[in-house]
Amino acid sequence: MSEQSNTKTIGKIPVRNLWLLMLYASDLYKKLRDMPEKRLDAEQNPDKIPDLVAEILTVEVEWRLRRMLTYELQLRQADLTRVRGRINHIRTKRRHLLHQGKIACSFDEFTVDIPRNRFVIAALNRLSAIVVDENLKQRCRIDAATFARYGVSNLFDARQYAVNTRNTGYGKDDAKMIAAAQLAWDLRIPTEESGYLDVVLPDRSKENWVRYLFERAVGGFYSIVLDKWQVHRGKRFEWPAEPHTHRIKEILPEMKTDIIVEKSDKSHRIIIDTKFTEITAQWHRETLKSQNIYQIYSYLRSQEHDGDDLSMTSTGMLLYPSVGIDYDESATIQGHKLRFVTVDLASDTASIRNRLRDLIPA
Repeated sequence: MSEQSNTKTIGKIPVRNLWLLMLYASDLYKKLRDMPEKRLDAEQNPDKIPDLVAEILTVEVEWRLRRMLTYELQLRQADLTRVRGRINHIRTKRRHLLHQGKIACSFDEFTVDIPRNRFVIAALNRLSAIVVDENLKQRCRIDAATFARYGVSNLFDARQYAVNTRNTGYGKDDAKMIAAAQLAWDLRIPTEESGYLDVVLPDRSKENWVRYLFERAVGGFYSIVLDKWQVHRGKRFEWPAEPHTHRIKEILPEMKTDIIVEKSDKSHRIIIDTKFTEITAQWHRETLKSQNIYQIYSYLRSQEHDGDDLSMTSTGMLLYPSVGIDYDESATIQGHKLRFVTVDLASDTASIRNRLRDLIPA
């Protein structure tokens, strides 16, 4: 039986291949840089990625629980029988609390029920629903229950908090635990099946989600596996607009590439632009999409200058995901090689990895 035969799909892409893309796009792949056996196992068995994340998270959580969870001062509001902190006169009057022998107060309190700990307990609960290994599932549940006994609640918008964690500094005691919890929240596969892997995305924008995932995955993959190349992601280019009127730079569109890979010996540069669309368009006949060619051609020609020899010969690559279609075509135009390539996301995981690796010369 083939690898894909019993695999669920989103659109025509097997879910296990989306797990693979998420592995390449995530910080987890960086963590596995120096663990080649685990990295290879994750690539060959992407269905196990949630279990691997759960293992990392539970180790960090259990280490943290052996010490004291972080406390912080949090503003709390409560109706008390004695004054504590500041009196909320409006609430007290509106709710007739004095007749009940109470008074509304606002006060600071040391508590473990803080956003970072809520983020972790939510990640544990989330992983316990998707991991396969029963021992890991049980560990996630036990650790979540321990957090709850300490007083950490699971009532918050974890998705919104996940956005904020990347830009928040933590002490060394919490940093690894938060990073592991973030990995759990990176595992978001949109699906139409209620209760399977994740909730339905509110805006149902699966195409935008996979487009962004594909770009991040390609960049993440190359940043780890390419030994003799430097990888730059999301680099912005300046238009060589000289001379120019005073407001032209305000209205020129931004020029930003997805990925640039450059040989360490400065012998080769490849500008990669990922696309999530069909590689060809059909009018009277099947042809490459002209707007994509114009875009990569603009990247290449606009950056030519005498002080950078590689800028005169750099390669442009348009990289498309596909299902059951294979293209690898090229042409040299005015000194620049243009390459048009697909990666079949319906193939087995080894083929996807090998395809991406073989696109860049050794």
